[in-house]
Amino acid sequence: MKDIFKSPQAGSWLALWRHQQKMADVHMRDLFAIDPQRFERYSLRCGELFLDYSKHRVTDETMRLLVDLAQSVDLAGWMQRMRSGDKINLSENRAVLHTALRNRSNTPVLVDGVDVMPEVNVVLAQMRGFVERVRSGEWRGYTGETITDVVNIGIGGSDLGPMLVARALRPYAGKITPHFVSNVDGAHLFGNLERLDPKRTLFIVTSKSFTTPETLLNANSAKDWLLSHLQDPAAVAKHFVAVSTNTQAVSAFGIDTANMFGFWDWVGGRYSLWSAVGLAIAVAVGMDHFEALLQGAHEMDCHFFEQPFEQNIPVILALLGVWYNTCFGAHSHAVIPYDQSLARLPAHLQQLDMESNGKRVTRDGHTLDFDTGPVIWGETGVNCQHAFFQLLHQGTRLIPVDFIAPLRSHFPVGQHHETLIANMFAQAEALMRGKSRAEAKAELEAQGLSGPALYSLLPHKLFPGNQPSNTILLEQLTPKTLGALIAMYEHKVFVQGIIWGLNSFDQWGVEYGKQLAKAIQPLLAGEQPAAGHDCSTAGLIDLYRQASRG
Repeated sequence: MKDIFKSPQAGSWLALWRHQQKMADVHMRDLFAIDPQRFERYSLRCGELFLDYSKHRVTDETMRLLVDLAQSVDLAGWMQRMRSGDKINLSENRAVLHTALRNRSNTPVLVDGVDVMPEVNVVLAQMRGFVERVRSGEWRGYTGETITDVVNIGIGGSDLGPMLVARALRPYAGKITPHFVSNVDGAHLFGNLERLDPKRTLFIVTSKSFTTPETLLNANSAKDWLLSHLQDPAAVAKHFVAVSTNTQAVSAFGIDTANMFGFWDWVGGRYSLWSAVGLAIAVAVGMDHFEALLQGAHEMDCHFFEQPFEQNIPVILALLGVWYNTCFGAHSHAVIPYDQSLARLPAHLQQLDMESNGKRVTRDGHTLDFDTGPVIWGETGVNCQHAFFQLLHQGTRLIPVDFIAPLRSHFPVGQHHETLIANMFAQAEALMRGKSRAEAKAELEAQGLSGPALYSLLPHKLFPGNQPSNTILLEQLTPKTLGALIAMYEHKVFVQGIIWGLNSFDQWGVEYGKQLAKAIQPLLAGEQPAAGHDCSTAGLIDLYRQASRG
């Protein structure tokens, strides 16, 4: 922690750290008891999205100190630099403008003095034309059949975000079913293909460089599958399109470059679903709903850039995360959507958060000696209550939780939805309140227990509580509210990166393992010794060789 107290923000950190020592043993149950207005004071709204952050180990003083910290790192200045197109991705000398992709006001956004909005609008218009042709049946496959299935082939941000959105918006889908293939494990690709009709399947290959090894391996295997049925190489142009900037490689693959959709180096992969990378979303739900997704994100952008920190949902979420991660040593954060449609939200947020802020080096290359990005994990409720919630309630770790749910369901589920929401509210309350020794003893006595039987069971019935959580409610899960929800988390991650001094927009850590894989793969099929590798890796290579020959 020495680095924090040597930084220009040392005064803000020191004040926060001293305050944490005062708050360490404060129980939220007592905070609620002394403040009947706590819910009203610690809740915020942006459009149809509502945040209750009252169930935290915070007071007005805590929030003031956290806001002081944000001001001390010039968060407002960094927000303006991102919005105006400055190259804040310093290690790659790039602007960070995923907000421009959903800039529904069409206000000019400059990069190197050039307004990027006309190019953004051209791609959106290109997407609309293509989507309408496919969904109307005007676009036909090689044999003249209409398209019933679209397969998105990508990895990382080219897969997780689009898959989350397409699955979440199933109530808005038409007759075209989206599928997503990312894993280089052939079981992922062929497990999807075996259910599809090649005459009615359209593939979207998403790779900016069109050289991503995993994506190209899957794309070539999909092409082989298609041609094994349709025989003619000319069929590729009727069943494949690309989201890429490499015209030559796209054309060499057999894709008509008129059906190539571009995006820009100021769009990071994990922030790219708002671009043509979201083409599979648009094909599945229609371009109007895709643009409603953009509108929801734009409204959250306006909230983020324009509201004061004290009333700013992404900023408040980020500050609370810093409070627990850096000051309390809470190393993980659980995301629990109480909506089956949001089942892939934790996976998307894992990449968004951990690829952005899972770093130990500051923007200027200085190695940090304190914790930065937390481990993000989660699963859908109510299922997870029967799995890992035991650890949340009675384990030894402090783990903040985000509870997320729509107030109204798309489906005629009646009591199902009431039961779902009741469980979510109950879990948040139980984590906050806990169960005291006196309460647990009274319950056991009411059940007829006494004496040694009671006291032997009593320790197992205690719940310490004081576990923090956010409750995030949507009026209903729609394209617009989903856009706002995802954008909210994007801005939260950005704010935390600024506070910790990180560049949240590069991902050099992703590359090293890929480099080694390129060196190892030729050895798996060869005979030469695994020179240059440690004895463990060499032994594993030898085991694979033996198995593949047997």
